[in-house]
Amino acid sequence: MSIGIWQIAIVVILVVLLFGRGKISGLMGDVAKGIKSFKKGMASDVTDDTEPKNISDDNKDSDNKN
Repeated sequence: MSIGIWQIAIVVILVVLLFGRGKISGLMGDVAKGIKSFKKGMASDVTDDTEPKNISDDNKDSDNKN
């Protein structure tokens, strides 16, 4: 048994009736923002990894603050 075009259309109509177009478009906007921020975070991680981090310098800085 395969899913036909009519079954897909009925499911889409039911989802639109239950949630409304406003909520669905708002949800898609939130998903798009999440994807953009994920890509931005991944791009900044790549640039941060190129510089080696010295852990002992961080410990000295935290000791001086106290």
